[in-house]
Amino acid sequence: MFSDKEGEAAVKAARKIIEAKVKGDNYPNLRYPDRFEKEMGVFVTINRHPSGDLRGCIGYPEPVFKLKEALRKAAESATDDPRFPSLSEEELDRVVIEVTLLTPPDEIDYKNTTELVEKVTCGIDGLIISKGPYKGLLLPQVPVENNWNEEEFLSHTCMKAGLPPNTWQEGGCKIEKFQGEIFAEKNPHGIIIKKELD
Repeated sequence: MFSDKEGEAAVKAARKIIEAKVKGDNYPNLRYPDRFEKEMGVFVTINRHPSGDLRGCIGYPEPVFKLKEALRKAAESATDDPRFPSLSEEELDRVVIEVTLLTPPDEIDYKNTTELVEKVTCGIDGLIISKGPYKGLLLPQVPVENNWNEEEFLSHTCMKAGLPPNTWQEGGCKIEKFQGEIFAEKNPHGIIIKKELD
């Protein structure tokens, strides 16, 4: 989907936006590749280094904004992820930035839970599960990082939505999948690599 150069541009832009937001500086003047004018979904993740612990992750799964706008909004919001204290200036040299560029979500059509499980692939798919007012999303890297199988992935996505873990087995919920390409700093301010999920 994306070239290494485009992935690198996304992560560098996210880093500059995050640093400007945390320091209270003016929004940085950034140049983006042409494809960033297209509407796309994106998530920006901030991880502690070297532990890899999550420090913030916010994004837009639907392609409702131009990528450059979605990237800016996600990067700024990730510094104030409600699950954590706001990111401080002292932490900027102790975190790595990761950007996941997403395909549009696609609803999974299935007749039974066996077929559903067969249509989900850990390491490739991200999931969105919604039922009534509840909605939860997990990125493709999450089941790999946690060593989950497909059934566990579905259960944890339900829990992310605030639903019981077996909701996906009971029917009545909408389940969508999407794919993502992940680009990340190897070290704080360091080289940017494309992350391959095993």
